[in-house]
Amino acid sequence: MKAVILAGGLGTRLGEETIIRPKPLVEIGGKPIVWHIMKHYSHYGINDFVVLLGYKGYMIKEFFDNYRRHLYDMKIDFKHNKSEVLRSSLNIEEKKWTIELIDTGEHSMTGGRLKRAYEYLKNEESFCLTYGDGVSDINIEKEIKFHKDNKKIATMAAVFPPARWGAISINNDNMITDFIEKPRGDNAYINGGFFVLNTKIFDYIDGDSTIFEQEPLRKLAKDSELMAFKHDGFWQCMDTQRDKALLEDMWNKGNAPWKTWK
Repeated sequence: MKAVILAGGLGTRLGEETIIRPKPLVEIGGKPIVWHIMKHYSHYGINDFVVLLGYKGYMIKEFFDNYRRHLYDMKIDFKHNKSEVLRSSLNIEEKKWTIELIDTGEHSMTGGRLKRAYEYLKNEESFCLTYGDGVSDINIEKEIKFHKDNKKIATMAAVFPPARWGAISINNDNMITDFIEKPRGDNAYINGGFFVLNTKIFDYIDGDSTIFEQEPLRKLAKDSELMAFKHDGFWQCMDTQRDKALLEDMWNKGNAPWKTWK
């Protein structure tokens, strides 16, 4: 099974970070967030990736093209114009990776990007899809089984958004009667990405201007072809500098729930 990663958006809310590089290359603990996502999938035995590129996609190509070189000890002989690998520190799982880097247009919408990858996915019975800016400790193996058991076109990870503020209860005398430090969301599940999709999904996407989260998902729901895999564990997107700082702090403190690999 392949894991498809949407990695073409502008990421404007990350400000200076995405002026110089695409959002999936913004680092947590010295590694791009897209690497963290791939490591999580690899933990569950998914090592074939299709990365859908757009904004500054050439930088993602360059990162992965040079990735092995960055993890090699090398001997470079300028005198004889040759180089030699001395030792590799590539992880065993990473040695299994295959990565297809697909240019899907700088201005394509999420559905359009996926549609452009049809040629690379048409022979798959089903595949995973997620966004290149969100991490989670979701059990991919269980979600895939859930998807297969339900025999629907699409399965979406349904998550609670992390809360940003504390909640208070106030009585009629303006007295606070209860305080909860950052309760999780508002008891409503949201789209957490981490989809499992049947290739029939392409029948629901028209072209470059199709926003996957709008008409395709609405039509799937109307057709009773969209299942929710409820995930009550950790999930966090990286939309803003605040989100990045939070993830960086968790990683540095050794408290990164999405680090499912050894």
